[in-house]
Amino acid sequence: MMISVIITTRNEEYNLPDLLDSLVVQEKPFEIIIIDSGSTDKTVPIAQKYSKRYPEVKLLHFAGTRGDSRNYGVKRAKGDAVAFIDGDCIANPFWLKEFRKSLKNQKIVAGKTINLGYQAFVQLDRVELFHKGVDLTFPSCNLVYDSKLFKKVKGFDSRFVTAEDIDLNYRAINAGAGLEYNEKAVVYHRVRSTFYAFCRQAFWNGFGRKQLTMKHGRLWQNYNLSLMFKHRVRLWYLIRMVIALMGYMTCKLFKGGKFAAQTS
Repeated sequence: MMISVIITTRNEEYNLPDLLDSLVVQEKPFEIIIIDSGSTDKTVPIAQKYSKRYPEVKLLHFAGTRGDSRNYGVKRAKGDAVAFIDGDCIANPFWLKEFRKSLKNQKIVAGKTINLGYQAFVQLDRVELFHKGVDLTFPSCNLVYDSKLFKKVKGFDSRFVTAEDIDLNYRAINAGAGLEYNEKAVVYHRVRSTFYAFCRQAFWNGFGRKQLTMKHGRLWQNYNLSLMFKHRVRLWYLIRMVIALMGYMTCKLFKGGKFAAQTS
């Protein structure tokens, strides 16, 4: 099974070599498609260096949202499946091999993502969101889709700032697809390293969650908020919640009407 690995990048010069080194040793056949959205550092020269050395590596340029860029890459992919990973990640050597095993059972496979970095940020748990018994919130930095299914559900919704992966999973599950979790398909992900980056991520995550409610209001209708507090509630968890709520309310107040009109 041919797998196309889709990477969106912007200013990842410090992380991209580690990621590409971890990908070029994967089980073949595969191709690696890098979509750069206007990097101003050495990301592009680094990608060009790998594309010259490894014929499997291809560099594309496209400026758009993360969902837009991924869709752009998938349209040019040749694989039977498309795997998504971020520029600040490192894949286990058996990542694609494990994905191939699970793709025999289901058309969507999520791997195990291990966070690296500042311990307080690493310990923060995901806020899971379930639909039809399936966790929709497995991060798209470690996710693979059957190519036909991805095209059937029309890929990522480019209007999403974040949470475009949750929206994609929701539509795929509604279309009858199943999702398998493979804990042996491991990706190491670097968490935000500064307070500003942490706050910025939390804000836009909250913004994206509000976009979800505007498109799929039923997702949160029966959500039990007390589940949030079953996680390890620490200072940084509460800070993240407050900042995410700010993003949620910002979307509601300033972007809601536009998104709702486009969705209706």
